[in-house]
Amino acid sequence: MTLTLSRWRPTQAARRVLATFLCALAAAATAPAQAQTTTHTVTDLAGRTVTLPAQVDRILLGEGRLLPALGVFERDDVARRLVGMMGDYETLDAAGYAQWRSRFPQLDKVPRVGRNNAGSFSDEQAIALRPQVAVLGLAGGHGPSKNDRETLARLEAAGVAVVFVDFRHDPLKNTPRSMELLGAVLGKRKEAQAFNTYWRTQLERVESRLRTLPAGTRHPAAFLENRVGLTDECCATMVGLVGMLLDAAGADNVARGRIPGEHGTLNPEFLIATQPRLYIGTGIGSMATAEKSPLRIVLGADATPEAARASLLRATQRRGIAQLQAVQQPGRAHAIWHHYYNSPFNVVAVQVFAKWLHPELFADLDPRATLQTMFTQFQPIPLAGVYWTSL
Repeated sequence: MTLTLSRWRPTQAARRVLATFLCALAAAATAPAQAQTTTHTVTDLAGRTVTLPAQVDRILLGEGRLLPALGVFERDDVARRLVGMMGDYETLDAAGYAQWRSRFPQLDKVPRVGRNNAGSFSDEQAIALRPQVAVLGLAGGHGPSKNDRETLARLEAAGVAVVFVDFRHDPLKNTPRSMELLGAVLGKRKEAQAFNTYWRTQLERVESRLRTLPAGTRHPAAFLENRVGLTDECCATMVGLVGMLLDAAGADNVARGRIPGEHGTLNPEFLIATQPRLYIGTGIGSMATAEKSPLRIVLGADATPEAARASLLRATQRRGIAQLQAVQQPGRAHAIWHHYYNSPFNVVAVQVFAKWLHPELFADLDPRATLQTMFTQFQPIPLAGVYWTSL
């Protein structure tokens, strides 16, 4: 009698678990012989207590645009401890990333563990790179978030300490907390304290003056258009993200209470009927994309003042926007770099908005000088480009 055995075919889920297990084994087998014998604990922005090695030499960034935050602490060689990162920076802000690559060419050699969304993150590849710490964004968006529990579990099972920072979900509360956390992770608490002292001073310059306004003062109404030119339609907007920075500068965001969640779309007829005093668009364009995407507002590391203003003028001539009185009168139509929504330099955007909203109250405030100081004191690359413009 002949006995035939059927071949076992593992499911896709089983293969994924097996691959993760093998990566973890490989990471453990190849761990440095001088493994850390001492540890310390931190509390991250998700409220988790995380145990870290006393000396962190291998870091993975769960979002590439965390690079400027890392640069505050690693001014001599930002790639020195970087073993892996997501690929969103060069995709979403190519001009900004090019500045970093010019200063640190080795960044191009850092392995990418995903593209520009959380679904592309490869936990198997991340584990194989043997990071000691993975720095992830609390709210995700372009990388894993605190809600990606399977990814978090796999990383931690492989011995990777995961810490969450936040410059996006609640930026004015969490930016100094995030920088303090990074200082603790990297063993550079003094650098974190210096950054936070300057950051808080610049925010207080806005908040203290707003407190001098008479009780009952109505803030100027503003329409904040999200990622101008990304689609042909009008009128994408937000109350979270950049909207939170706008609120801090003393604005009445006309979208508040009218859209669900952090962002959404307003009806053009509502805007025309409301006629907000200010129009503010966020720019995701660059000099390199200006010809291909002419309706995007050109701002960022490669932008010139002329190109920025010309792009805002084009954007305000679109149907639904051109009918707003704010774009028909000088000094009431503006644009700002979109990526301030996820940047430790977000306080600069608050100052810019404050000057637009309350020009007399903030006549002597110079946001460009604030930004220049932040680059000079806290970044290894020079300030270049244009980050806001007005008509």
